[in-house]
Amino acid sequence: MMTQETLLRHLENLGIESRTVAHPPVHTVEEAKAHRDGLPGGHTKNLFLKDKKGRMFLVTADEDRAVDLKQLRDMLGAKPLSFASAERLMTYLGVEPGSVTPLAAVNDTGADVTVALDTSLLAHEFVNVHPLAN
Repeated sequence: MMTQETLLRHLENLGIESRTVAHPPVHTVEEAKAHRDGLPGGHTKNLFLKDKKGRMFLVTADEDRAVDLKQLRDMLGAKPLSFASAERLMTYLGVEPGSVTPLAAVNDTGADVTVALDTSLLAHEFVNVHPLAN
């Protein structure tokens, strides 16, 4: 499993520019907004979900988008969705609750998790996400 340090080194080796901004740990969108200080770009919320068949989904949406799990289920072609356990999150994505990020897909070496990104994030030049740590 990659750590924050190995992930950032990996991105650099791929020629992907990133910038890390330190802040106290946050667990809600409202908490994150309080520590942003005009940080440009899109800001996200991330959901790690499983369906009744045990399939897993990592959903990254604009922080202000209301996410209706029934509508999302239909969009993903999934069975009823619920939040996956912290143990499952660590096993498949190598992160703890509060650190869920689309970058954690790098740790899904078995391709067990379907990643879904909110298309509204494409409107931003930059998108802010956790680098595997909160």
